[in-house]
Amino acid sequence: MSPSPTSTLLHAARRHPLLWPLATLAMLLVVNAAFNSSFLHLEWRDGHLYGSLVDIAKSASPLILVSLGMTLVIATRGIDISVGAVVAVSAAIAAWMVGGSLVVQDGVAVHASRFPMAVAMAAALGVALLCGAWNGLLVSKVGLQPIIATLVLMVAGRGIAQLITGGQIITVYYPPYFVLGNGYLFGLPVVVYVVAALLAALLWLTRRTALGLFIEAAGINPAAARIAGVPTRRIVFWVYAFCSLCAGVAGLVISSNVKSADGNNAGMLMELDAILAVTLGGTALTGGRFSLGGSVIGALSIQTLTYAIYSLGVPPEVNLVVKAVVVFAVMLLQSAEFRRTVVGWARRPQAVGGMQ
Repeated sequence: MSPSPTSTLLHAARRHPLLWPLATLAMLLVVNAAFNSSFLHLEWRDGHLYGSLVDIAKSASPLILVSLGMTLVIATRGIDISVGAVVAVSAAIAAWMVGGSLVVQDGVAVHASRFPMAVAMAAALGVALLCGAWNGLLVSKVGLQPIIATLVLMVAGRGIAQLITGGQIITVYYPPYFVLGNGYLFGLPVVVYVVAALLAALLWLTRRTALGLFIEAAGINPAAARIAGVPTRRIVFWVYAFCSLCAGVAGLVISSNVKSADGNNAGMLMELDAILAVTLGGTALTGGRFSLGGSVIGALSIQTLTYAIYSLGVPPEVNLVVKAVVVFAVMLLQSAEFRRTVVGWARRPQAVGGMQ
């Protein structure tokens, strides 16, 4: 007797890699909605949407950008702990080059960019790309362990950002620069469209071309992939470069949002949240198969959890502990081995009772 379409659909849903990431996000949304009656409320005002869900999507966008780049790095069995420093460098360069000095035009005082804004943003992204190329060179050519190679830039990058800012917070006064982090288009934040465009491009490249297969092969067995003709070293080099480029975009978004750049604190510990988001999304740290959609869901889950902690009034001195406990519980629930162990414990008393 063949299985019914319903049972087949349920079986496929249970085996889908995004099941547990989506269940985690849904659980966090339900918790927020239970304690905040207006959490799911959306309102159209002043030409765009307002609401907690919009705020979460907007606030999670920089982390999503970094997580997408980190996903490809982890898929090659690597890690990049320098993305937070690259965020700070990118933000510092853009803020310093844009600035916003006060000038008089036609008898009216206006803020003008020190350099053309497009040039400033291109310079910030170019430096971010060079940072990633440095990491990729150390890992793919020199042969350093990824955590050691990126640790160098993690320390040096933060110092470079502080040198650019002079150890001070650079404030940006140029209004057009604020569009990326605070602007709206068709009712939604501009940065949401940036994230959607990047995600769509990556999905097409990794699922409609051979690039995704090459990345997975480089992560599962680099030696075998190299023998099969896969250019593993070039792939590793470019995924690190792309990861830093994503961090550079995130730096632009953050500095545009807060209208300033802080070389000391910008992007601080973002690398840990990005790694956590990728892991929550179902990508294994051992390399191989990866899930870009899962990383997006993981980043949204982290931001939703952060929103819940603050909205519930958890004291600041214990919110990190609460976040760690919740994340630990979620990771256990997502572990197939842990679920099998729990099911085994649950069935053991029944088996003993049946023998009696």
